[in-house]
Amino acid sequence: MGYETLILTREESYAVITLNRPPANAINEQLVRDLDAALTELEKDPAVLSVIITGAGERIFCGGADLGSAFSGGNLEEFLKFGTGVLRRIERFPKPVIAAVNGHATGGGCEIAMACHLRILKETARMGQTESNLGIIPGYGGTQRLPRLIGRTKALEFLILGTQIPGADALQLGLVNKLSKEGETLSDAKALARQLGKRAPIATRLILQVVDEGLNTDIDHGLAAEIRAFVQVLKTEDAAEGIQAFFQKRPAEFKGK
Repeated sequence: MGYETLILTREESYAVITLNRPPANAINEQLVRDLDAALTELEKDPAVLSVIITGAGERIFCGGADLGSAFSGGNLEEFLKFGTGVLRRIERFPKPVIAAVNGHATGGGCEIAMACHLRILKETARMGQTESNLGIIPGYGGTQRLPRLIGRTKALEFLILGTQIPGADALQLGLVNKLSKEGETLSDAKALARQLGKRAPIATRLILQVVDEGLNTDIDHGLAAEIRAFVQVLKTEDAAEGIQAFFQKRPAEFKGK
């Protein structure tokens, strides 16, 4: 289906969602609804094994909320709850989601990137929760995800000061997985998606599920969740194939069964 604020394409075993509201790919209600609908479409597609989210253009991945319209009219609390739910859906998505951050990701743009499972950042781009510079705070999970990703101390500093984090610092802090050269961010994300496409889909899904569950509970409940998932995955055809391939010293061919 067509979307008003984003472009959805499929390539090989992955899909690419391109946020498309130039010049800053700013977030409004329609973009959030389009993103939610695209996730629904891709979750149901067995041919799509991973998803890349990127931004149109090479300067800004997403500059955050469209200040001219995002907070005007309607029920602000409902707008924030819905957007937070969509980003939580990305975080809980059963297929790996890669943020190809091909330009600056500030405010809500940083929040979208942080909700993704993996992040590749253009080396000259910056990320940050810059809302405090406007006298407001993040509203799509920035105060919760940034401390979980980089630790409380630095997160508080960046949140209160509205810091734009340079690429090298983002990599050192563990905010991103990799830095890319100019013009190579999306191609690097596609290369990672091809790698992910060769992995066992059920094992990947359960890893995503159990890590998310464990991060939101105590270690004993997390360990119990891991055991349940291990017993489940060991019964799959993919597990039998992976173990057989190991003994036969050949690459495994996983089928998601």
